Amino acid sequence: MSGLLEFTAELVDIPSVSHDERAITDHLEGILAGVPWLDVTRVGENLVARTSLGRDRRLLLAGHTDTVPPNGNRQARIVGDELWGIGACDMKGGVAVLAELARTVAEPSVDVTYVFYECEEIDARFNGIERLFRERPDLLDTDAAVLAEPTAARVEAGCQGTLRARLTYGGVRAHSARPWLGRNAIHRLGPDLAALADYEGRFVEIDGCTFRESLQAVFVDGGVAGNVVPDSAVLTVNHRFAPDRTPEQAAAHVRDVLAGADGFEVVDHAVAAAPSLGHPLLTSLLVSTGRPAEAKLGWTDVARFAARAVPATNFGPGDPNLAHHADERVSRSDVDTVYSVLKTLLERAEEHTSD
Repeated sequence: MSGLLEFTAELVDIPSVSHDERAITDHLEGILAGVPWLDVTRVGENLVARTSLGRDRRLLLAGHTDTVPPNGNRQARIVGDELWGIGACDMKGGVAVLAELARTVAEPSVDVTYVFYECEEIDARFNGIERLFRERPDLLDTDAAVLAEPTAARVEAGCQGTLRARLTYGGVRAHSARPWLGRNAIHRLGPDLAALADYEGRFVEIDGCTFRESLQAVFVDGGVAGNVVPDSAVLTVNHRFAPDRTPEQAAAHVRDVLAGADGFEVVDHAVAAAPSLGHPLLTSLLVSTGRPAEAKLGWTDVARFAARAVPATNFGPGDPNLAHHADERVSRSDVDTVYSVLKTLLERAEEHTSD
């Protein structure tokens, strides 16, 4: 385990921006294909390694292999006990932990499914977990799941829902020297932009985890020419909502807050997931960390499992606040801690989950 951070650096040095995961999937397949206790299946650039030991329960551990584009941090760099580089935090540290568990834990007390999947960082239609659910749902059959998203080595339960909406504002074109003959659509954004600036999201506590909602402008489009009063403008917003709301309820809330638009369209959305730490395997995980759970402030593939009635949670190395940053990094302590907690869970789960 002393080389786990170095193994993470090895993975960081394999470029794997979304849609370019073949090299890293080849590398992981080369590591795991010869492990005698694993059945390894590849579907596109998704790799699934499963034990078939006849245990009473099965736990799925998953990590995505893709990263966002690099930002001056293409190469791995270890300084002291920290690894810097694209994907070090999100989430090659987690992938390294799962691969190391897969090739070293020969006799887990539960059957284990390890999933290394593509295209988590981009449009949902490319998501590897969703592809597996469509094409090979049998490979994802499990009693509970853990996503190795960066959580600073603590359990972050559930996840927020996310909704993106496009609001349109109309006006009347005129010469900018005689604006009183028209109506400026961009100026009409003013009250709704002010409402966004003053917006205070709800704090919602569910099963001891506090979710904090947010509503942000993410795009503004408009304008015709430098001497024309514009007759149309578009404001795109992103709303992160707590698991006590459906996407429909979240959309209604956004429409109430931003009442000045002529048109309102939900561009995309993803459901939230409530904490599901009552499952014995996930309860055992939480106890093993020795720390209380926090709410996941963001959307993760936990929601894909929750939508299929599979209890799931987030637990992985790396500070989530560093994900996608130019100074993205992960510590040796984090990867070693997550490895140790998950190894103990796999080897001793039945001691804590037997009826």
